[in-house]
Order: sequence, then C-alpha cells, then structure tokens
Amino acid sequence: MSEAATPEPINEEGIEMSGSRSVPQPAPNQSSQGQTNFSDSSGPLFQQYIKMTEGEDEKMSYRWQKDADGIIIFTGLFSAALAALLTVSVQDLKSNPQDTTVFYLANIYQLLADPNISRASILATQVQPPDFSPPTSAVLVNSLWFLSLVISLTSALLATMLQQWARRYLKITQPSRSMPHKRASIRAFFVHGVEKFHLPWSVETLPALLHLSLFLFFTGLAIYLFNINHTV
Repeated sequence: MSEAATPEPINEEGIEMSGSRSVPQPAPNQSSQGQTNFSDSSGPLFQQYIKMTEGEDEKMSYRWQKDADGIIIFTGLFSAALAALLTVSVQDLKSNPQDTTVFYLANIYQLLADPNISRASILATQVQPPDFSPPTSAVLVNSLWFLSLVISLTSALLATMLQQWARRYLKITQPSRSMPHKRASIRAFFVHGVEKFHLPWSVETLPALLHLSLFLFFTGLAIYLFNINHTV
C-alpha cells in the first residue's frame, strides 16, 4: 500500500516548496492597493482642475446674474409704462356708449330743427346706430403694443430662470463636502449640458428680445401719434 502524500513545506514568505521549484502564491490585496494608489496619486490632479474651473464658473455665473438683473429691472419699468398706454389705446377697439347717445340726440335734434320732416321718415331711414368697426390704425397699434408687452414679459421670465439656474449651478458644482474626483465629474457633466443645450447662445438672445420689444413699441407709438396729429 502506498503511503499518504505529505504536504509540501511552505516558507515564511508564503511560497510553497515543491522539490526544486517554488510556486508563488497570489497576493489578494495587490489590485486594491493599486486602486488606492491610483486614487491617491490622481487627487492633486483633480484638485488642480477644481481650482482652475472654480474661478471660471464663478465669473460666468456672476456675469449671467448681472445681465439678468439688468433685464429684469428694465422690463419691469418698460412693461409698466406700456401697460399704462394700453389701458388708453384699448378703448379704441370697442364701441363707446357715448357714440350711441350722440346718434339718438342727433336724430332728435334733426326732428325738432326741421318741422317738415316727419317721424316716419326718420324712423325709416335709420332706427339703430351703425355697427361699430374699430379703425385700422387702432387695431395695428394695439397689436404691436400687446406683442411688445408679451415679448418683454417673456424676457423677464427667462431672465429670472437664468438667475435661478446660475445659483443652482454653483451650488451643485461646488459642494462643500465632496471628493475631488466626484466634484470634477459633476462639473464636467454640467459643462457638457451647457454646451449641448447652447445655453450661452440662449443668454445672448435675451437682449435681442428686448430690442425687438422696443422696436415694436416705437413702431406702434409712431402710428398712434401720427393718427392723432401729423405734426407730432
């Protein structure tokens, strides 16, 4: 009968001795140590990236918030003045009860001034006042001014949303307690979103909307004044 195999001796370094050959045992902690060393070695690189991008993000957010503040203040004053003019001009789009009163008073005056005209002839000619039709200039002026008001309020709404987004951008990309590599990943994600949705181009369109609103307002104002008095 064969004798049971005796286990091979193992030296202090964890290497099994089998005759003249030595078989090294795997080191289970090698991969984890490599990851830890990689993370530790890349930490200063992420820190440097964060320091470089913090100033850029703060300047961008400050610039956008200042632009939004100016737009909100201007649109507030402009919309208030435009709304005051609209309360006057919109009256030209509906019939005036005084016109009906003037119509009936004119018929009564005609009957009393000329006794030769009978009541039947007056009643036969026109019993009801003519249908109201707003003048073309009034329709055009109010259309331009209402469109200008809508564009102005839309600019104010977009500027308010821009302010909120700028504050939220700094709050998320610059957290107080977070690992450097995580902060860098969040910042890169948001920057990609800014470029993807063309946010800088959208910010630049806000002043263009205000310019369009002012152009419509002045066009309507010129038509309104021209119909009141040609000299003015």
